[in-house]
Amino acid sequence: MQDGKEGDSSLVTASMEALPEASAAKALPAGDQALPTGKRVLTVHLQQIPLLNGLHPQVLAQVGRVMVFRTYPKGAYVLHKGEEGEHLLFLLSGRLQVVDLTEDNREVELSFMEPGDYIGELSVIDGMPRSASVVATEPSFLAFLSRTHAQNLVYTQPLVAERVLKRMAAKIRQASMHRVILGINNTFHRFYTLILQMAKPGPGGLVVIENLPTQQEIAAMINTSRETISRALRVLLQKGIVEKDLRRLIVRDRAALQRMAVGQEDSGDS
Repeated sequence: MQDGKEGDSSLVTASMEALPEASAAKALPAGDQALPTGKRVLTVHLQQIPLLNGLHPQVLAQVGRVMVFRTYPKGAYVLHKGEEGEHLLFLLSGRLQVVDLTEDNREVELSFMEPGDYIGELSVIDGMPRSASVVATEPSFLAFLSRTHAQNLVYTQPLVAERVLKRMAAKIRQASMHRVILGINNTFHRFYTLILQMAKPGPGGLVVIENLPTQQEIAAMINTSRETISRALRVLLQKGIVEKDLRRLIVRDRAALQRMAVGQEDSGDS
């Protein structure tokens, strides 16, 4: 996503001034018309959205014509659990958190969304209400595709269908692993196991967690306190098992972290 316009059918433009908080504005196919002067215009590169990458330019142009854009401030709810699922949502910029409520009405953080991610495919496919709520953890810019148009995209584009199916499989595996983590009694072991799950191979052979959640967010994910997360993270830093680099956590000794997660090495919780 960038400022300006280009003559490409895979691009759509939106005026940020015309998009107040949680309001909507139609997407304008690039070149169709000029937006009023004085408004900040953003060009959305549909080809750069992972779910849409590689689709025929004509298909992308059709998608762009029916997209709706919305902005949300930090802390605003984008979706509420139980409401009708009328759209497939693409996060273009910002950061979102997927949350659920326990029986005693406590929020449990399930996952985070980064630019390029999408959500809402379950309701689009089965027509059931939203299964979780979504909150903006920083100012966020989203594109909405109606259920009818999203279904058409999934049912007529094999590449999209394959990606959605792989995404669903990954979510099922992730949910299964999250249940395993919540079943671990020792909170330090729970945290170490979560770090192992979140860490992914990065450039230069590093194992990293990009955009590390805050300690409060991690605490909510594994049902513990922020203070516990702070102490457990300090143990890893002191042992040299992990290293912090701004919002990134680098795992320097994955084998040691695995041993600590299963109690084969002193976890530092005593």
